[in-house]
Amino acid sequence: MRLSEEQSGRRLRMIKYVALALLIVIGIRQFLYTSVTVSGQSMEPTISHDERIIVTKFQSVQRFDIVIFYAPQLNDRFIKRVIGLPGDEVEMKDDQLYINGQLFEEPYVATLKAKRHRGERLTENFKITVPENAYFVLGDNRKNSRDSRQMGTIDQKYVIGKAVLRIYPFDAIGVLE
Repeated sequence: MRLSEEQSGRRLRMIKYVALALLIVIGIRQFLYTSVTVSGQSMEPTISHDERIIVTKFQSVQRFDIVIFYAPQLNDRFIKRVIGLPGDEVEMKDDQLYINGQLFEEPYVATLKAKRHRGERLTENFKITVPENAYFVLGDNRKNSRDSRQMGTIDQKYVIGKAVLRIYPFDAIGVLE
């Protein structure tokens, strides 16, 4: 049994549409957006273990954005908050964040600061100048985070994207801040 030219043409068109749709999906995932499942507690309480987030690959990174990056020395991906931009002087003194000498509030660590024991610090004191083309990143859960304090600054070329939206669990869907 032979297919008529009309049926053959319809199948060919369908194959073309499916191929085009696949190319569009692959292009969006490769160049614009991707989803990531978070592993670990370093960003709690902002983002928890096993939550799924959407990462945009085309927005510029600003101070306090949450980013996904690749750490070549550990051959792994991480999610952290950008604290210092290229050229910034970042200082943590008695759990107070100073950037270029200006005091900054950190509302994303307020609940963890409130749970500290008297005299306990959430973040040890340090002072660093961020090199050009790099970021200084910290996890929100400072006592349980491997970040720029141990790994050093993150080269901009290793930033995969900016975390913008939580999509799972469903009862916590929303924009990340």
